[in-house]
Amino acid sequence: MAFKISGLLAGLALSTGLAASGAVLASDLPSRKGAPPVPVAPSITWFDIAVSVKGMTDYNFRGISQTDRKPAIQGGAELQIYDNLFYVGVYASNVDLATSPPAEVDFYGGIRPKFGPVTLDLGVMQYYYPGEKQYIDPAGTYWTPKNTDYTEVYGKVSYNFEDKLILGANLFYAWDWLGTGASGTYASVTAKYNLPFLEGLSVSGELGHYWLGTTNIAIWSTLPPTDLPNYTYWNAGISYTWKNLTADVRYHDTNLSKTECFALTADPRGIVSGSGRSKWCNPTVVATLSFDITASSVGIFAPK
Repeated sequence: MAFKISGLLAGLALSTGLAASGAVLASDLPSRKGAPPVPVAPSITWFDIAVSVKGMTDYNFRGISQTDRKPAIQGGAELQIYDNLFYVGVYASNVDLATSPPAEVDFYGGIRPKFGPVTLDLGVMQYYYPGEKQYIDPAGTYWTPKNTDYTEVYGKVSYNFEDKLILGANLFYAWDWLGTGASGTYASVTAKYNLPFLEGLSVSGELGHYWLGTTNIAIWSTLPPTDLPNYTYWNAGISYTWKNLTADVRYHDTNLSKTECFALTADPRGIVSGSGRSKWCNPTVVATLSFDITASSVGIFAPK
């Protein structure tokens, strides 16, 4: 409960092109040695580490607040192998959930093959919530599982149109969503457009749908098996990147009612008040500031 062009570059590309054209003209001249130059193999970054730190006004995961509408601090590190073909990582965030874990810690790994402008991403994610306490009301009703840890497998594909427009499609599947015994399948499409009038400025959005199954009474609850509500989620926002910093402002929303939201979250306010309702799925605007850096960018694990 895991999902990221400049005029200077153009100038460098032009300079490189001019230099290359000069080299071509020079190669047309007779060689004194009589042998063409040996082609240079492309450099490879065998190992790299990507580090990310984020601060946000609300940790919103697929349309549902994970911090009771309060700010979150997140951070993680990812080991990338052979030009980011293989990767393993860990990511963590503070949360404020019904089972009262102090944090969410995600462990993940996978493979990211690239075929020209197309990038695939196939992997597995483990959501871990340490120190949980099962929520039981004074009447003895079990509102949450003892353990909401779960595993999710995923597949993603994206297409990059000349670093101007990036389109993506994603599919995630969990066979025991939040420890309830219900399956969870989430599919979405994404789009990001780099605005041409200011380097680093982009707009992006996501449209997704969650299909959720039926809870298993034998696993966690005194309540009868429940068909969890499916729902649609969307977000749209604008971001600006300057060097290693990115500022993002994003609108999140779902089509869940407050009653359906409570069925998915067991929001303690809905239990204590007896309303059986939750505002954790309401529309919200989230501001995020993130810092991202790789070891290779500062000279560690340089390409070879």
